[in-house]
Amino acid sequence: MEDIARFLLEIGVLKNVKRSGWWMAGVKDPETVAEHSYRTAIIGYFLAKKEGADAEKVMKMCLFHEMAETRLNDVHKVGQRYIEHKETEKKILKEQLSSLQKDIADDLMKLHEEFHEGKTKEAIISKDADWLENAIQAKEYRDAGYKLTEEWMENIRKLLKTNSAKEILDKVSETSDNWWKGLKNLD
Repeated sequence: MEDIARFLLEIGVLKNVKRSGWWMAGVKDPETVAEHSYRTAIIGYFLAKKEGADAEKVMKMCLFHEMAETRLNDVHKVGQRYIEHKETEKKILKEQLSSLQKDIADDLMKLHEEFHEGKTKEAIISKDADWLENAIQAKEYRDAGYKLTEEWMENIRKLLKTNSAKEILDKVSETSDNWWKGLKNLD
């Protein structure tokens, strides 16, 4: 159990790792990797259901897709140009998982590899969930006044592969950010 305890404590670091790409758009206090992963898993669930895929597998891919960032931090796309990001991430994962029970470590490594290869239906949906979460976050930041995030939404729109993700992005784009309107109890 010590190996699981250590792993859980390490994963907790993701609650402190900020999503660094937003700094380039002027966002001073962006969401954390843990926050991103949580909503990505929820989006993955909906996309998997809409696309007829294994929702549990998609959610696991989404929840674990950023594990290496406990040790690497969040390296934005500009920074990734200068390092062997995928190789470094895989090296970190092998080390992170090495102390876990073999079947668990193998399962998580297989999910990681499948996600990054992007060939299966579940991997494609998981990547769309990851991109879609970024686009939704970009909209939220844009609506909060960070105009440079508009470009994120347009770039991501071109990357989405599933019809469900494209449709959701269209709906999110045209939906007001005051989703709570009419829900206040005014008694």
